[in-house]
Amino acid sequence: MKIVTREESAELLERPFEERKEEMKRVKEIVGNVAERGDEAVFEYEERFDKTVLSKETFRVSEEEYAAAYKEVSPELLESLRLAIRNIYAYHSRAGRKEHIVTEKGRTTGYVIRPVERAGIYVPGGTAPLSSSVLMAVLPAKAAGVEHIIVATPAKEGKVHPLTLVAAKECGAEAVFKMGGAQAVAALAYGTESVPKVDVIAGPGNIYVTLAKKEVYGQVGIDMLAGPSEILIVADESADPDWVAADVLSQAEHDVLARAIVVTTSKELAKRISERVDARLAVLPRKEIAERSLLSSGGIILTDTLDEAAEISNKIAPEHLELYVKDPDALLPKIRNAGAVFMGAYTPEPVGDYFAGPDHILPTGGSARFFEVLNEDVFTRKMSVIRYTEEALKEDGEHIVRLAESESLMAHARAVTARLGEENQ
Repeated sequence: MKIVTREESAELLERPFEERKEEMKRVKEIVGNVAERGDEAVFEYEERFDKTVLSKETFRVSEEEYAAAYKEVSPELLESLRLAIRNIYAYHSRAGRKEHIVTEKGRTTGYVIRPVERAGIYVPGGTAPLSSSVLMAVLPAKAAGVEHIIVATPAKEGKVHPLTLVAAKECGAEAVFKMGGAQAVAALAYGTESVPKVDVIAGPGNIYVTLAKKEVYGQVGIDMLAGPSEILIVADESADPDWVAADVLSQAEHDVLARAIVVTTSKELAKRISERVDARLAVLPRKEIAERSLLSSGGIILTDTLDEAAEISNKIAPEHLELYVKDPDALLPKIRNAGAVFMGAYTPEPVGDYFAGPDHILPTGGSARFFEVLNEDVFTRKMSVIRYTEEALKEDGEHIVRLAESESLMAHARAVTARLGEENQ
């Protein structure tokens, strides 16, 4: 990995803007086609992109397919999956969605919280099965009280990966449809003859999925617009260079566009991390992907202090942030922008990816400045509740009428004066 000073880090920290005009043009065409032609359009795109021939009878995963999937998952793997489900569901359930209503002097104000009726969950099915994404998107919706949870995931030659199906069944998804890409997002957003229209779409995906979510936003709610995975590791002299190297590669192997950056106050540590990354990279099964990722978007930045490291982190607003320092609790208050923060030597990023409980569907590309981790709030809505007594309206009515009249909304004013007996007929 290249090692640079803070002054030399501008190129490494930069995220070049890509307008993606051609991809957006294709997405608009696909979304419009699915909105107009429904199932028929989805089937055509699935055959073209995923070599999957579908019909109304095979579109939705059958009980027989679930049963076959269970036979392909080992008892040990199923046990691990169920333990992860327990942790993740318990975490989202205890997070709490407290309603808040207060009554003072005849004025009741506040809000109540309601789940959406239907949630659509997108689960990628590209280079590797991502059953963990089923858990991380379905379980927050379930904890929020969503009644109907629909999963969309691509099938390869007609078959969904067994572990994805088992995960969906174990999490309580109502249905799994064999569809991916922009056509899946469009089907969930607009509904088809077979796919029910949902209220919120959540879950990670490639550039076409992301652009499709952007295109249908407003027709439905979405969780976020996520891009390639990324990690930033703040490390001091207490860090084990081999462990840091392992964590760097845990993100770099995701995608050639993934970003892995280390910020450290120790020159010696930086040198040793770089050596250990090279050594581990040499024997990594996904070496080519990780190597390209590190060449384009990886590096080690040297700073004089941990405060400077925190400043860099806040500027990057990373998806995953590891505070691999002697006292992570002292550094945490200085962190403002991150998707998820992993504290200390024994909390590598995969702990959060799979098992601890907090979600791994996180804002990327600096969007942690305004997006947040996927959580049960994505699947709920706050509804305001207001109640006035007669006495309260009499006391406040003059002010309400005055403000309405200032906007020339006389009917608004008269809706109040009618109740106060002040209206001239």
